[in-house]
Amino acid sequence: MQATTDPIIKDLVLIGGGHSHAIALLMWVMSPLPGIRLTLISDTTHTPYSGMLPGLIAGFYTFDESHIDLQRLCRFAKAQFYLDKAVGLDLAKNQVICTNHPPVYFDYLSIDIGSTPATSSVSGAAKYAIPAKPVWKFLQAWDNLLTEVANQPEKPLSLAIIGGGAGGVELALNAQTRLEKIMLGKKLTMHIFHRDRELLSNHNSWVSKRLEKVCQTRQIKLHLSENVTEVFPDKIICESGLKVGCDRAIWVTQASAPDWLSASGLATDSKGFILVKDTLQSVSHSHIFAAGDIATMKNYSRPKAGVFAVRMAKPLLKNLQRIITGKSLVTYQPQKRYLSLIGTGNKCAIASWSIFGWQSSLVWVWKDYLDRKFMARFHDLPDMNANFTTKKQVKQVSLNNEIMRCAGCGAKVSSNVLERVLQQLKINQTSNIIIGLNSPDDAAVVSVPANKLIVQTIDYFRSLINDPFIFGQIATNHCLNDLFAMGAKPQTALAVVTLPYATEKASEATLLQLLSGAIQVLEKSQTVLVGGHTTEGTELAFGLNCNGLVTEDKLWRKSGMKPGELLILTKAIGTGTLFAADLRYQAKGSWIESAVNSMLLSNQEAAKIFSEHSATACTDITGFGLLGHLLEMVKAAGFSVELNLETIPILPGAMETIKRGIMSSLQTQNLRAASYLENAEQFRNLAAYQLLFDPQTSGGLLATIPAEKAEDCLKNLQTAGYEQSRIIGRVREAREKLSAAIALK
Repeated sequence: MQATTDPIIKDLVLIGGGHSHAIALLMWVMSPLPGIRLTLISDTTHTPYSGMLPGLIAGFYTFDESHIDLQRLCRFAKAQFYLDKAVGLDLAKNQVICTNHPPVYFDYLSIDIGSTPATSSVSGAAKYAIPAKPVWKFLQAWDNLLTEVANQPEKPLSLAIIGGGAGGVELALNAQTRLEKIMLGKKLTMHIFHRDRELLSNHNSWVSKRLEKVCQTRQIKLHLSENVTEVFPDKIICESGLKVGCDRAIWVTQASAPDWLSASGLATDSKGFILVKDTLQSVSHSHIFAAGDIATMKNYSRPKAGVFAVRMAKPLLKNLQRIITGKSLVTYQPQKRYLSLIGTGNKCAIASWSIFGWQSSLVWVWKDYLDRKFMARFHDLPDMNANFTTKKQVKQVSLNNEIMRCAGCGAKVSSNVLERVLQQLKINQTSNIIIGLNSPDDAAVVSVPANKLIVQTIDYFRSLINDPFIFGQIATNHCLNDLFAMGAKPQTALAVVTLPYATEKASEATLLQLLSGAIQVLEKSQTVLVGGHTTEGTELAFGLNCNGLVTEDKLWRKSGMKPGELLILTKAIGTGTLFAADLRYQAKGSWIESAVNSMLLSNQEAAKIFSEHSATACTDITGFGLLGHLLEMVKAAGFSVELNLETIPILPGAMETIKRGIMSSLQTQNLRAASYLENAEQFRNLAAYQLLFDPQTSGGLLATIPAEKAEDCLKNLQTAGYEQSRIIGRVREAREKLSAAIALK
């Protein structure tokens, strides 16, 4: 028997990466609960910090400076990160319904998804106006506008901001600053439409008058006491009959909530926001919490502002942990008075607090300092992977008694878990499956057609990403690659799964996500899952034994390359260094997102295109790196190869991480292949050279194509979605060593 600590006992799921959740994740690291699996579901990998967003619009901050990297933060907090959009709740089953993932089970749930401007009641607003939220969509539209203006800097532009609150005024001033830097002759007209008699109705009179004067000085046209009733592509119409021409309209008015919250059965206010008690619990469901703009406190009336979301984080985390451990909850009382620092777009700012106000460039300096200090908490994450223990962790007691876990077949996952998961999965059977999961037995039985060869392969590895659904897809692509590399058509697969120690419910949730991801990929390649084996362990791991069929004349061997042929690689390299950096919290979320997208790209269509263009040899690039797998082809064929280092595609961020000396643990062994290079000394210090030895997961296929067909093959690959595919070298007559003639430009 083996003793293990902290098996997964409860699932705590967070929907949304708003300020409250981001801060709570950061604080979780210093006081984690044993036995709790923490999962964040977010439809974006980066969440903006509201305090720096106007400065980003003005061009004072970069995207990275003003955004919290949620993927990196979740890695730091040892939390799962699901990049997906929540679209509903099944409260009877305690499940979050997502756009792409299978339903996500929770024992406790917290929601912090912010809000969006209310446009539904105004004709044309949803179609023609640019909503200020969600921010990631607004920033896409803003970047498109900047590009358009930069391409036609002499063309006049009229921009309308609907909403004269702090957000609308600050956006107008900062947008004006940025646009006037680009536009020649400053042919820019700015409008602000506001239904009240004065700007910033929630602030004191001095601040309101001061900002009105700033806008007038900056020649921003104010339309006060005007209620917008219609939005057209080229004009705004108000209730008073006022018509104002404009090229773009940005909607920054009252906040609204998504319909699925109230439709799920959660108690909401009249506008659809989640009603919560002073403990931040839902008034209707005590195991569900909400914070930030999406929450309305039953006993307090406060505006939807980031300052409250930041303050909610600490009591939210405390109460989530207290309800899990059976302790009484604490109450949160939002502050009556709060400080607002409003940037005016010229590195000056106005401070608003209660009845007081102050405008100065010193206020901007102070604001900039506070904002950068706040964001530094998320940017400067220490490496805490190795034996990190806090004082609070030492004092904590596990949520259950120590569990003794058996080895051998006693470590298998419960048959009840397997049965329930298989019932939820749609597994299509084909006519050649005699015995499979539709009629389980001790083993699967599959018929083999005459004149066909069976191609078999197996792979299995630990999860490199904290999302079992995505990991299942990546691992399945990786395992199928060996069949594609030999020209075989996949037929069946057997799964090998190791699930983290957990309760039955938690194991079922993990297995459902994992196998759903795997089956999604298998179905696209018309491969049938016919069985497998599940066991428990310290961490999630997965693999497949895959079987395929091929006729002997279509079988690709590594030895098939011929002199004069060109080498084509279907995917960029760099996953090894990127995920090594991710483990150290030194990889940007956007880098990991690009790497994941590459790993999710199946090589099935690429293999078909290679076959159509008379490929003679093929291999898939995995653990031994590009050079290691190419070396296997060279040794088998007896020919040498010229590699063009400049044309080898590299994933975003991989050059940066490899330059920092961040390498996969397998890199050192892979470097031994360098002894076969003729001219390694010339390029040894180049980052691109180091990446030749970088181990890949779900990497690309490398094939040799006749020279006269290579360009057409490459064009077809890129059209089919392999945008990073490149011709990277050519085969030449045999020499004693592999020749890498590297061309640098």
